[in-house]
Amino acid sequence: MNDPDISPYGDSDGSDWGEQVFRSLPGLGIRHVATVPDAGLGRFLELCEADPGIRLITLTTEEEGIALACGTWLGGELAAVAIQSSGVGNIVNMLGLPNVCRIPCLLLVSMRGEAEERNPWQIPVGRAVHDLLAALGVDVFRPESASGVAPAFAEAAAWARETGRPGAVLVGQHIIGAKSFAGGD
Repeated sequence: MNDPDISPYGDSDGSDWGEQVFRSLPGLGIRHVATVPDAGLGRFLELCEADPGIRLITLTTEEEGIALACGTWLGGELAAVAIQSSGVGNIVNMLGLPNVCRIPCLLLVSMRGEAEERNPWQIPVGRAVHDLLAALGVDVFRPESASGVAPAFAEAAAWARETGRPGAVLVGQHIIGAKSFAGGD
């Protein structure tokens, strides 16, 4: 899943946020991670895939992740849904399920459409993600650095369990890095 067009994981403090979030999963009781794969989530997803204690479920569309998280909760466990910000537009209607039924739903969202974005198609949804999720009753956590992603993820998981509401951790492009396109802009 490594994409040579994505800058190395982590930021100037040397943190490997993907590994830190992965290492937090057992302590949070998370054994199921649903995803529409994304290079920005690459390290995290690679580690999940390699761990026999984690069930990585590849989805065909992001809405399936919300349904899976709700079903997993009904089975007594919290799941994580790892998607790119452009996929947030696909889960709008489905977010009614965990909100109405008071089911904790944990999202890990790699952001696009922010500073240094070179793909104009990513910008409209990228700019709207925070406000869209908040308007839909999702509690949004936005770490400022790579070293803050795992603590934000743990806080979002605890908050989702406590409140019975969806929570989303938005990992900014300043943490993930901007995607560059071979052959120029």
